[in-house]
Amino acid sequence: MKKNDILEVYIDEVEFPSKGIAKVGDNNILIKNAIKGQKVKIRITKKRKDKIEGKILEVLERAPMEKEPFCKHFGICGGCSYQTISYNDQLNMKSDQVLKLLKDAEIGDFEYLGIEPSPIEYDYRNKMEFTFGDVEKGGELTLGMHQKGKFYEIVTVDGCKIVDEDFIKVLTNILGYFKEKGVALYNKRSHEGVLRHLVVRKAMKTGELLINLVTSSQQQLNLNELIERLKGIDFQGELVGFLHTINDNLSDTVQSDETRVLFGRDYIIEEILGLRFKISAFSFFQTNTLGAEKLYSIVRDFAGDKKDKLIYDLYCGTGTIAQIMAAVASKVIGIEIVEEAVEAAKENAKLNGLDNCHFIAGDVMEKVSELKEQPDLIILDPPRDGIHPKAIHKIIDFEPEEFIYVSCNPRSLARDLPIFEERGYKVEKVKCMDMFPHTPHVEAAILMTYCGSGKE
Repeated sequence: MKKNDILEVYIDEVEFPSKGIAKVGDNNILIKNAIKGQKVKIRITKKRKDKIEGKILEVLERAPMEKEPFCKHFGICGGCSYQTISYNDQLNMKSDQVLKLLKDAEIGDFEYLGIEPSPIEYDYRNKMEFTFGDVEKGGELTLGMHQKGKFYEIVTVDGCKIVDEDFIKVLTNILGYFKEKGVALYNKRSHEGVLRHLVVRKAMKTGELLINLVTSSQQQLNLNELIERLKGIDFQGELVGFLHTINDNLSDTVQSDETRVLFGRDYIIEEILGLRFKISAFSFFQTNTLGAEKLYSIVRDFAGDKKDKLIYDLYCGTGTIAQIMAAVASKVIGIEIVEEAVEAAKENAKLNGLDNCHFIAGDVMEKVSELKEQPDLIILDPPRDGIHPKAIHKIIDFEPEEFIYVSCNPRSLARDLPIFEERGYKVEKVKCMDMFPHTPHVEAAILMTYCGSGKE
């Protein structure tokens, strides 16, 4: 077996996240976006002593559990790779994958509370970043998502099922407008042109809709006609703002050199568990509002009544968890590295009339050393990479009675938990939360208590 060989293999098992394993002789081949039981044609992309990787060229036979996809873009769009699997089977797969990672990390003897499904299976996203492009080089203008496995080609996802009708109305109307006007697409190869991205946010509880058009500065655009067209659309929700962001950065990400408010305001109001949150164009906020309510309810249940207790919320983002916990704590202190998120957290705490939340801008690794009060509970919600190795021992040094670890990446979670156990903490409860139906992603919440001594 060597690089670029073409093989036909069966997927014997799948590890998180959606990484298939095909056994060929004594070799295990890792294959992304595979489903257990599929027969696939692959090309060997990497061949090393310790690892062989392959890429799917064609699915020759579906897995026995697979059904017809629900979206017309399946197989072309790079999203929703699990949609040929029933939702119940998706949940079981994710649950099994998390438990295997914990078992392999020698984390056991805990109460497993199962996996909580997303309250809604479709139309669940409250934010989408669409990209302007073309189906093929020099082809007709498109607006949507990257084609599967490709960097340049974009498919117009006007049949997407994980957003509601308002997102589709915005997408199709803006695409149609720029087709009529003949405005040039921004070319990611030559870095010439205008149209780059479209970011749409919609609050699920209030229905407020915010549109952010991202272009280069290479052409002066008068967008009044487009805005009037959008204001005339019969949305299910309410259009509260239209922004125009200028981005001349060469990378293919949504960034702001300048953002102008052309209509309304630059934020929406969302509600979670009775609290209100202002979400700006660039704020981080969980993309499944109803799922976030479930996840934060799990955290609150794990914490119990902490009315006379001090809580640290590390990697607090815009302070959503901190504010939800404020009702059952004497004081909550949050730390977040993104300054804009901290300002949003402070503003939202005022909006909700909470005076026992305090937020600090800075790197957790540095700022925890400045905290002098002894917390009763520390809540951790780190980014996908998990807790920085230099920060984890500083955090554990506080020796709170309990830790709650919220993870969006079970792999980094399984890497971090043994360190807590070595330092005297016992994993008591584990519960998974599915925030992203039809994708491989899953969240997990962990409750740990201090036992007073590390592993022997």
